[in-house]
Amino acid sequence: MNAIIIEDESLVAKELLKKIGEVAPDIRIQATLPSLKTAKNWLRENAEPDLIFMDVQLSDGVSFEIFQSFNLQCPVIFTTAFNEYALQAFKTNGIDYLLKPINKEDLNNAIAKCRKLLQNKQVLPLDVAALLTALAPGSFQQINHKEKFIVNFRNTLLPVKTNDIAYFVRDQLIYLCTFDNQRHILDYGTLEEIEELLNPAKFYRANRQYIVNENAVKSVHAHPTGKLSLKLIIQANLDIDISREKAPAFKKWLDS
Repeated sequence: MNAIIIEDESLVAKELLKKIGEVAPDIRIQATLPSLKTAKNWLRENAEPDLIFMDVQLSDGVSFEIFQSFNLQCPVIFTTAFNEYALQAFKTNGIDYLLKPINKEDLNNAIAKCRKLLQNKQVLPLDVAALLTALAPGSFQQINHKEKFIVNFRNTLLPVKTNDIAYFVRDQLIYLCTFDNQRHILDYGTLEEIEELLNPAKFYRANRQYIVNENAVKSVHAHPTGKLSLKLIIQANLDIDISREKAPAFKKWLDS
């Protein structure tokens, strides 16, 4: 099976290439293309591959634009750092998507789905308009995100505005910490539950322990290993690590 990777972050592309080799060694990656421009040029000059791995947001535009220029018939596996709610338009039998950092089991399942589609010759056309709308600028604001959380403070229920929260942390229990360094226990079982309620344009799941507000980030230190360490404007002694795999997605989020 021949495939191409369209991904503008070289580290992410290398990791994806490695994982594809581990879960599906029969797939031959013909090219790794870092932009819309290079992808379009390659598709003009080469036969359509059997499968495409495609990042959603590239340095020079949204990858869906490719489908406005080419009538591709092969299945596509999108890779993206966007939260799942923004991907409802992806859920057809013709395509699949993977959230970054990519899990090998999810990758294997997505490839298996594409193999089945190819065997049955059932690749469906993409609704490009719906995909573009789903991730258009401002689409995040169309979702009703949680505006406040209720906390118990000295036997009194108090509302805390979401914009006043610097970060959420899992430390046996789930806590929120405000910009004035107030720390409150939340009645939630997991950070995943909280993450689904937040605006992903404002809050980022840094790791298994922390969700941070973009306005709380004071500085970002890059390590030689590729991982990042965040310093917040509160609690100067606190370092929040972001893995090497998630670092490119975090940089895109912070710069958006």
